[in-house]
Amino acid sequence: MIPISEAPAELWRNVRFVFTDIDDTLTVDGRLLSSAYQALENLRDIGIGVIPITGRPAGWCDLIARFWPVEGVVGENGAFYFRYQRSRKQMERFYADTVDVREQKRQKLNVLAQQILQEVPAAKVSSDQAYRESDLAIDIAEDVPRLDNHEIIKIVSIFEKAGATAKISSIHVNGWFGNYDKLTMTKTFAARCLGMDLDLDNSHSIFIGDSPNDGPMFDFFAQSVGVANIRAFSDQLRTLPCYVTKKFGGAGFSEFTEALISLKKSSLA
Repeated sequence: MIPISEAPAELWRNVRFVFTDIDDTLTVDGRLLSSAYQALENLRDIGIGVIPITGRPAGWCDLIARFWPVEGVVGENGAFYFRYQRSRKQMERFYADTVDVREQKRQKLNVLAQQILQEVPAAKVSSDQAYRESDLAIDIAEDVPRLDNHEIIKIVSIFEKAGATAKISSIHVNGWFGNYDKLTMTKTFAARCLGMDLDLDNSHSIFIGDSPNDGPMFDFFAQSVGVANIRAFSDQLRTLPCYVTKKFGGAGFSEFTEALISLKKSSLA
């Protein structure tokens, strides 16, 4: 991974959109720092659109789409995107599954939740589960002492044996039934909302993240960044991000933003 101080000016100057994880990428110890939020504002002010790509729930994503300076948000690891069209005062919600299908899958996930809690007593259902529409989040480090790797792998195994997809983030194991993921819905959002076919060309976009569940994004985007905490997961990733920040979490995001804006402004001088 190359330090962002060595990022290629000729490539980064062309960036128009930043796709970013939230937890431990924009945050530090579970808090959104004012400097990270200001970084979002700074990107918007220079004409760079930001799209959070997160495992967080629909309830949170509604707020993010409405109140943050973003183009939209992909939530629950790709179950949907929300985009608030401010001029029309209208929220656009696009889901991978229909209402009926989501309800059927919810019932299956409720059964899995009970099994996981029985077999891994140290785990808990995430405190934000009540605001979720499509997945099950098992807390492994947010409001509980971090589980050991054996327990985390056990949770993943229970999901997968039931035919569910399971992804490990820095704080949760998220599980869901379906073939969608962060990358699939990111491509859908880009096509429907930004008029971009990312499969043909993603040179005008960049992704920044921090953990194994960002792996498909690191694999796909030609330009990708990891905040410094990605180093702890380097042995769990098939593809490492191209660049890495010196600082952790939201401070690393601010560091990345400063570098990107500096290169962008130099092209306008």
